[in-house]
Amino acid sequence: MDHRTPIMTPVLIVGCVIIMVSFAVRASFGVFQIPIAEEFGWLRAEFSLAIAIQNLAWGIGQPFFGAIAEKIGDRKAIIIGAIFYALGMVLSANGTTPFEHQTYAWLVGFGIAGTGFGVILAVVGRASSDENRSMSLAIVTATGSVGQVFGAPLAEGLMTIMTWQSVFLVFAGMVVAITFTLPLMRAPAMATKAELQESMGEILLRAAKDPSFMLIFLGFFSCGYQLGFITAHFPAFVTEMCGPILPGGALHSMGITTTSALGAIAISLIGLANIAGTLLAGWAGKHFSKKYLLAGIYTGRTIIAALFIMLPITPLSVILFSVAMGSLWLATVPLTSGLVAHLYGLRYMGTLYGIVFFSHQLGSFLGVWLGGRMYDLYGDYTAVWWFGVAIGAFSAIVHLPIREQKLVAA
Repeated sequence: MDHRTPIMTPVLIVGCVIIMVSFAVRASFGVFQIPIAEEFGWLRAEFSLAIAIQNLAWGIGQPFFGAIAEKIGDRKAIIIGAIFYALGMVLSANGTTPFEHQTYAWLVGFGIAGTGFGVILAVVGRASSDENRSMSLAIVTATGSVGQVFGAPLAEGLMTIMTWQSVFLVFAGMVVAITFTLPLMRAPAMATKAELQESMGEILLRAAKDPSFMLIFLGFFSCGYQLGFITAHFPAFVTEMCGPILPGGALHSMGITTTSALGAIAISLIGLANIAGTLLAGWAGKHFSKKYLLAGIYTGRTIIAALFIMLPITPLSVILFSVAMGSLWLATVPLTSGLVAHLYGLRYMGTLYGIVFFSHQLGSFLGVWLGGRMYDLYGDYTAVWWFGVAIGAFSAIVHLPIREQKLVAA
């Protein structure tokens, strides 16, 4: 058996760096909601739609970038993604109308697809042994949260010394810089003889006929909805709905004096808690049934979100919610991607996970767009929040009938 460690290998390190930077930029967009809306006098739904389109483009682009990586190489796919990402950020920095931001959001979304989970997890998955794969995928996923830890506060801090347009340009430069790490990324094919002989069309058809694949697809929808909505709207939600930060309190003494700063810190806390939660999910995925772990995660999210919206929203409740939800934030990713690899093999893991991830991004698009739309109509996020609670419960249920036995090609 291959006993290579998942830690400190070049492929894993480069994958972590790329995911970290990509997700730092992606996780910061909620911080720009209020500044951009105030500068141009836009409704909340206008920039929300741009973020929603990013998430939709990410979902549409993910299976295509997975296929590109499998056909012409992982590194070339990542370079193409970084170019899209940086170009979208530069153009958005010069956009002055909602239509421009919503148009350039397609480029940003495709860029996230090329530098995100679909491509990177497939590379790391192929480079890992069966014994270490679950933890390797968890390490890469958790590193995305490292990006989230500093992405939103970095954007908030930079906007105190420069315009939001300049922050977009700085982030574009960060995305371009990750391509210089790619010479170290060389992943083996690591596919079985049967997988190498099976065409992409055959594996896609086999997955399409498998009810478990559809259940995984449906279950990932609520994950995207919850993550998309919270990432895009939680900073603004906290800014407007949270009780005051009292002078002399613990937060005030740490320099967090406004609810705006608390909103950015909340996103950071979610990412910080997720590092531990995702690594724990990776360890658990090696020892326990992935479908039951996923059902448990969605159940936990449902309970946490319901309690938060029912109780008074205070600085303490924001901190507690961020830590609790963060511990389950991306814990679904190594389990879902690992389940796809287990059921259908590694050869076309990027494409198959990309298709499943499209459901995630449909949910993300709906969560981001609906959040802005419902806010403009009703002045709050309550209805959008409760819909997220309901579909979280739905995801917990649909994972239970999944069959975890690996399908063997005829």
